[in-house]
Amino acid sequence: MGELRAVDERIDTVREFNRFYTQKIGVLGGGLLGSKYTLTEVRVLYEIANREGPLASDLVRDLGLDAGYLSRILAAFQQRGWIKRERSQADARKSHLRLTAKGAKVLRSLDGRARDQIRELLEPLSSEQQQQLQEHLRSVEALLGRAQPTAAEVTLREHGPGDMGWIVQRHGLLYAREHGLSREFEALVAEICAGFLRNFDPSGERCWIAERNGMPVGCVMLVRHSHTVAKLRLLIVEPSERGAGIGRKLVAECVEFARRAGYRTLILWTQSVLTAARRIYESAGFRLVNSEPHTSFGAELVGETWELSLRETDRPPRPADAIEVTF
Repeated sequence: MGELRAVDERIDTVREFNRFYTQKIGVLGGGLLGSKYTLTEVRVLYEIANREGPLASDLVRDLGLDAGYLSRILAAFQQRGWIKRERSQADARKSHLRLTAKGAKVLRSLDGRARDQIRELLEPLSSEQQQQLQEHLRSVEALLGRAQPTAAEVTLREHGPGDMGWIVQRHGLLYAREHGLSREFEALVAEICAGFLRNFDPSGERCWIAERNGMPVGCVMLVRHSHTVAKLRLLIVEPSERGAGIGRKLVAECVEFARRAGYRTLILWTQSVLTAARRIYESAGFRLVNSEPHTSFGAELVGETWELSLRETDRPPRPADAIEVTF
């Protein structure tokens, strides 16, 4: 019963947001953006402009439109002089749809109004709030999108100004939400990040931020433990991005840098509850060398030390499941 109630609450939340946003951007009236055109008509016009000669059947399939309804929209567009049809060379029974100069002008006008409308919507928000909204919207798109995100679409870069704040915030929030850890854990992460910035040695230390479309979706840190031993720390991947191989990509980057820097051993400390993360480490060649129960951060945990000999012959990692967060 509890789970059913939770699902009902989530459904209500999504519907409530739909009502809020459709009213906010004014799509409930007869015309979109103060025009006499409907939302569907503007979307069809946009798709024709941003595809390379689509077929009507493509729009029916991808937009989920009734074929007869789309046919009437296209007939009206053609009558207004907005589109032209070019017979397909592959199949003479089909025609590719393209915008005319008049149609392109109409779309530019509507696009300008749309951008002005969203600009006014964002204007009361601070830069930080706008970025937060952008991150949330991208998470929604990733969660509800048709295609599963892939690691190939993610880029890795070294840390820059503000990144440590993001690392602390995401660790504190996700560990509290997913594992019930107290604020003491967030304080530990803040101390690790502060020490990394104060004592950063670029010859043997790195922090990588994984980005998709310019937004952070994960991170990992490598720090010097001794002259011959490095430590992997603060690996995390956003919930909406898990299962895409981003965790494996971050760990592989860490291992490769450790080898280039001349370390002989790479170690890490994690918790037994992070089963997916443990599989990632195992597939990368790490082996469990110590396990010890402890009470920390308001929870009963089992801490684990994993070790990778960097003198061993490289071997390609095996596929693994979604990465979780780890210390």
